[in-house]
Amino acid sequence: MTTIKRTFVSWNGLIRLVLTAAGSLMIDDLFDLIGGNRTIRAATESFYDKVLADDSLRHFFKRTDMAHLRARQRMFISMLLGGPAAYTGKDVHEAHAWARNHGLHDTHFDLFLNHFREALEEVGVNSDEAKKVIKLLEGRRHAVLNP
Repeated sequence: MTTIKRTFVSWNGLIRLVLTAAGSLMIDDLFDLIGGNRTIRAATESFYDKVLADDSLRHFFKRTDMAHLRARQRMFISMLLGGPAAYTGKDVHEAHAWARNHGLHDTHFDLFLNHFREALEEVGVNSDEAKKVIKLLEGRRHAVLNP
């Protein structure tokens, strides 16, 4: 069994996840692997189109400035995947307080993840890379849902 060491380093002015395995160095940069800003923009647009068409989710956004939310989401996803954007929005937990107070729960979060995976695949991200992105988003479940 190979041991993989994870380290975050500053590289070209960005924070990168560096994986070291058996003496070799790999940069895990999903941002570039999936196609960068163009892909994130297209996937985010498709994702919110799906969310707003979903009767189970639409009501969470009735008082939301969607242009602002889409821009913040692109920044967040870019940062999460190792891209150059710095997320300057609200803390993830704070940003979802209103939705939590209006019934947001695990089933809704699962729907969000499914819509985002579908959006990624629609814009050309292969299934394996889309699963990696969804795994990173899944890691935010607790922060989004728990008071």
